[in-house]
Amino acid sequence: MRVGVIGCGGRMGRAVVREVLGASDLELAGGIERSGHPDVGQDLGLLAGVGATGLVAGTDLAALLERCDALIEFSTPEASLEHARSCADWGRPLVVGTTGFSAEQDRELSRLAERFPLLVAPNMSLGVNLLLVLTEQVARALGPDFDIEILEMHHRQKVDAPSGTALALGRAAAEGRGVRLDETAVRVREGVTGPRLRGTIGFATLRGGDVVGDHSVIFAGEGERIVLQHLAADRRIYARGAVAAARWLAGRPPGRYGMRDVLGF
Repeated sequence: MRVGVIGCGGRMGRAVVREVLGASDLELAGGIERSGHPDVGQDLGLLAGVGATGLVAGTDLAALLERCDALIEFSTPEASLEHARSCADWGRPLVVGTTGFSAEQDRELSRLAERFPLLVAPNMSLGVNLLLVLTEQVARALGPDFDIEILEMHHRQKVDAPSGTALALGRAAAEGRGVRLDETAVRVREGVTGPRLRGTIGFATLRGGDVVGDHSVIFAGEGERIVLQHLAADRRIYARGAVAAARWLAGRPPGRYGMRDVLGF
């Protein structure tokens, strides 16, 4: 199976390139970056730290679509939407690990998925996706007597907050309680906020150093707390998950999928 990588010069893009090159059942079809990116024209293998491949980072999505059976993307919401439109036209399966989509952008992705296989996941890790399932189950079991707070920390270069994974955890908690996250979320606290409102789901964001990704879901009740936590030490866990998702997605009918589908949760 020939896999193309969109955003091949980024941290995740390079990690995905390494995973594809190291897989005996996959072939790297190529990779692209935005026009003007400093890595355009650079050998993909050298960018990934595994030796020259003869394939260089380009900018032509159409040329990459011609060569590949599936694509994996980690970029920006605006770029991901544009690429999803092209993949819908070509009918090419696309795995999107980009985070930070607005509600309207997310709705457009769902509409586009009616025309081609699309998998969108804010986090490709097996452990994180298990955490999502557990968060929903615990929220359902405990009910509103327990306050829910979601704490996340990432490296200093991350540009969106809260993280896509933190928001996914919030949605899982809200689903467990039978409420809507956009009606219960508290993303910022500052100054004299007054007592905590019953039933809200709070978020706290930390940034610093080279932290790959830490997420905790805290259920705080009277006299006790339950903490569900996932700590990522290596970005490779996300790349492995993205590659597994691409394998799974190839050959699927049009529709929008998630990592729960890949993992059978």
